[in-house]
Amino acid sequence: MLLALLGAIAIGLSLGLLGSGGSIITVPVLVYLVGQPEKIAIAGSLGVVGAIALVGALQNAWRGNVQWRSVLWFGLPGMAGTYAGAWLSGHVSGAVQLTVFAVVMLAASLMMFRRGTYQPGEGARRAAAKTVAEGLAVGTLTGFVGVGGGFLILPALVLLGGLGMRAAVGTSLAIIALNAFTGFFKYLHILSTQHLALDWHVLGTFVLLGSLGSIIGSHFASRVPQDTLRRVFAVFLVLMAAFILYESGPRAFGG
Repeated sequence: MLLALLGAIAIGLSLGLLGSGGSIITVPVLVYLVGQPEKIAIAGSLGVVGAIALVGALQNAWRGNVQWRSVLWFGLPGMAGTYAGAWLSGHVSGAVQLTVFAVVMLAASLMMFRRGTYQPGEGARRAAAKTVAEGLAVGTLTGFVGVGGGFLILPALVLLGGLGMRAAVGTSLAIIALNAFTGFFKYLHILSTQHLALDWHVLGTFVLLGSLGSIIGSHFASRVPQDTLRRVFAVFLVLMAAFILYESGPRAFGG
């Protein structure tokens, strides 16, 4: 259980330092370290990440680092997509969800390996339609596999929304919180129909430790070499994705 508790702190640190990555840690921790079934872990992940992201978003809002217009354009379509993705998840097995989750981890690692410093493009603020479309797509992914989607939201906010990195991180956390809570409440209904229940003690512990990690990570975000941290995290994602594919891939395809 000690490893699971350290994992909870790591979830918050990732969100605080990078503005993303928390949910990509949460699901494997709940499945492989806590021992929860896939669907319960994915539902719990949304609740945990939503709460931790909310703490980070409030910190950034206090500092003026949340751009509410972008929250509106990206977050509201994201909430609709999250609801749809959560509904869709009720029609597939947990093994299929984890397999898709592993593919998402590989995509996230690739983006982290390749990513430099994003620079807003000329006319970026006029790309409202693209922002709405990406918000809807990220939301659907959030609901289906339980990831907050920060690794997709951040570049969209900078390249399409024209935000600087500090504002993008704070705004990303606000959007993650909205999406995650939308999916979480939909999953409560899905779990009840499948006679499954969340472990509220575990979730509460993860929220408390993760929030602590988020506060610490946010404090040190400007002092840590972001490129090095991002590449180390990307390597971790590749290794974790390979393990999940090994464990869940055969079950997902009837092997």
